[in-house]
Amino acid sequence: MLFDWAAQPFFTVVTTFIFGPYFVARLTEDPVGAQAAWSNMATVSAIIIAVLSPILGSIADQSGARKPWIAFFAAIKIVSLCLLWFAEPGSPIIYPIVFMVLASISAEFSIVFNDSMMTRLVDKRDVGRISNLAWGLGYLGGMIVLITVVAFLAANPESGKTLLGLDPLFGLDAKAGEDARITGPISAVWYLLFILPMFFFTPDAPRGLPFAAAVRTGLRELGTTLGELKHRAGILRFLVARMLYQDGVNGLLILGGTFAAAMFGWATIEIGVFGIILNVVAIFGCWAAGSIDRHLGSKVTVLISLVLLLAATFGMVSTGQGFTLFGLVQLPTADGGGLFGTAAEKIYLLYGLLVGLSFGPVQASSRSYLARSVSPSEAGRYFGIYALSGRATSFMATLSFSLVTYWSGSARFGMATLLVFLLAGLILLVATPYPAEKTKEPAGT
Repeated sequence: MLFDWAAQPFFTVVTTFIFGPYFVARLTEDPVGAQAAWSNMATVSAIIIAVLSPILGSIADQSGARKPWIAFFAAIKIVSLCLLWFAEPGSPIIYPIVFMVLASISAEFSIVFNDSMMTRLVDKRDVGRISNLAWGLGYLGGMIVLITVVAFLAANPESGKTLLGLDPLFGLDAKAGEDARITGPISAVWYLLFILPMFFFTPDAPRGLPFAAAVRTGLRELGTTLGELKHRAGILRFLVARMLYQDGVNGLLILGGTFAAAMFGWATIEIGVFGIILNVVAIFGCWAAGSIDRHLGSKVTVLISLVLLLAATFGMVSTGQGFTLFGLVQLPTADGGGLFGTAAEKIYLLYGLLVGLSFGPVQASSRSYLARSVSPSEAGRYFGIYALSGRATSFMATLSFSLVTYWSGSARFGMATLLVFLLAGLILLVATPYPAEKTKEPAGT
């Protein structure tokens, strides 16, 4: 469970709420172009993850131990995050894009190996509860880092003070973007420290084949697994449904913060507080979802979450300065001062609460959905394919955003494309059996 605690700050403060919005709103003088570039970064990462995840998962099934793989990719992630410190305003954006691609693919590959350990360590009756609790623990870790950044490091560019009215620690200069750039090294150090308990205390699988033999056998087994999917209709349907709705979820997580930053002109403090609120709600969402998953199952939990995400995304897309629901509801434009001073910002915040309630459970219970549907001996390659299903077409969500944004000149129309992916996944999942395929319990469980 501490793996999620260690990994989440990268997604919270770097990808979504601090560095991502900084990249879009402050790194260059072209917010629309920067938002499209950020989306392109996510697209490239998604393609690499989609191609390599099932291969690595299948190889891991043959090599046995997962920890050496996690350690290898952890080193790449930590170095890449530290190098984000050099993304100064006005500097070439290609370098932070490369570092983000490396950090993103390393993070996702590590998750494949971590998740595939779950079927061997956790009884199927408890896997949904454990998965949601771990996800909630991750949000708690991300929130702690986010609060630290907003309260002590991120300053208002005009006043030079943090949310608590303090001078930033370490003399960070907000005008130079140091308050956002520091999130890379902070996330790297956090990951390094808190991934250690997993290495020290979580039992790994016995070592299997030597590396070269594991690669040959793993690739052969992957081909066999892909071929047998046509005979495992329930798992195939689940993977396709998850591929579609996860595209929408990924797009919302990657682009939601930058969309708000561009529309309302939010600085690091506003984005940070928004992220804190979402993470607080997400912790309770995962806690509640753990109970729902245990009593009603992973499928019901995912379906409820998708309905909430559809409502939230529609609300966000339909909101602008002075209106929501595409103008059906007019809002006063006066700024009352302070954080989220306009009525539109407050409405956007309400939609964000729905996202907070649902984006953790939809991912945690999807993970337990598959864990209940496969055996431990095949978990590596199926969680590799699971990662593929989460990334195989996720570039379509960000690419759709980029193309529509370029074509229309409006990020609002680009964000609207996410609704298509969420709705399509929901419709397909309704007709998917649960568990996707019944498996025999290992002896002794």
